Amino acid sequence: MLVVRPTRLSDLPALERLAGSATPRLTNLPAHRDRLEERIARSQRAFAAEVDGPGDEHYTFVLEDTQRGEVVGTATIRALAGANEAYYTYRQETLIHASHQLNVRREVQTLALSHEVSDASLLCALSLDARYKGTSAESLLRRARLMFIAQYPERFAEVLAMAFPGYLDDDNESPFWNSVGRHFFVRDFQDINYIAGVRSKSFIAEVMPQFPLYLALLTPQARAAIGREHPAHEPALDEMLAEGFLRSRHVDLFDAGPIVKGERARLETFRRAAWHPVRIRPEHTLPDAEPAMIANQRLDDFRCIVARYALSPTGQLMLSPQHAELLGVEEGRAVLVAPLTLPGGELDPGYDEGEL
Repeated sequence: MLVVRPTRLSDLPALERLAGSATPRLTNLPAHRDRLEERIARSQRAFAAEVDGPGDEHYTFVLEDTQRGEVVGTATIRALAGANEAYYTYRQETLIHASHQLNVRREVQTLALSHEVSDASLLCALSLDARYKGTSAESLLRRARLMFIAQYPERFAEVLAMAFPGYLDDDNESPFWNSVGRHFFVRDFQDINYIAGVRSKSFIAEVMPQFPLYLALLTPQARAAIGREHPAHEPALDEMLAEGFLRSRHVDLFDAGPIVKGERARLETFRRAAWHPVRIRPEHTLPDAEPAMIANQRLDDFRCIVARYALSPTGQLMLSPQHAELLGVEEGRAVLVAPLTLPGGELDPGYDEGEL
């Protein structure tokens, strides 16, 4: 059985392994033991703190396979992306260049340095063991964070954001970085990606150019990479768009990967979540039903699992003793439930309305 729970110090070796195997390597999940140990301690402080508004809290979760006794995934929520220092992105913009004398009017695409995403809560640092990719475990790990936010909305911003790794070529290089950032930092993409993960990102404002970048001056490969996700993350992006996130006009500063944003009230998990009291029944007596995410009500001992959305005639959620034990709930205790399957239909690849 699989369960999402807050991380603890004993998870450190697993986090090291997951950070080292992430594809591609993640800026916000560096394979650095000291930083990962700090991440665990920071998360424990966040879960223990009394909070009435989003701040510098980082909530880190792990996905545990209880049958194997193994941590197989991790994911984090940053309560406020720019709590301590600005969260920099490039914003895609259009400038008009016109001359009446020459009878010329041109729309020119640019990228402008921005820190507007700083006010959003950030879903980040997700890494999953390759054995579990493409299964319900992936959706559980990714969206259990939404179940947590739904229970403790005062701890997070109204707008949620998620940055996806950008496109890398066959040599594991970023065409966008090679055309832009490399000229200012004189470092390879992988080097700067690691440095950004283990140190402060204040160097971004110190070194990156403050004026707009004209896309026409970039290489064709760099232009093609803007807003393009890494192939390994295409299913994740599709799921988040089905959830209700929208592509924003912001892209990552280093590799130009897409950043999606969504108002909490418009996301499917929030709209379809419901509270049900628990009724415990033997596994073999439970009726067939669609799978659902089920979360308990404990802050520092949060648990979220996938089980059947089987309701009694009186609206009680019927759980097996094993699932009830995994959640740490007794009969009569209310749990939050949301369907695991998202609505189908064609995905809207368009941008958000304005800036959400």
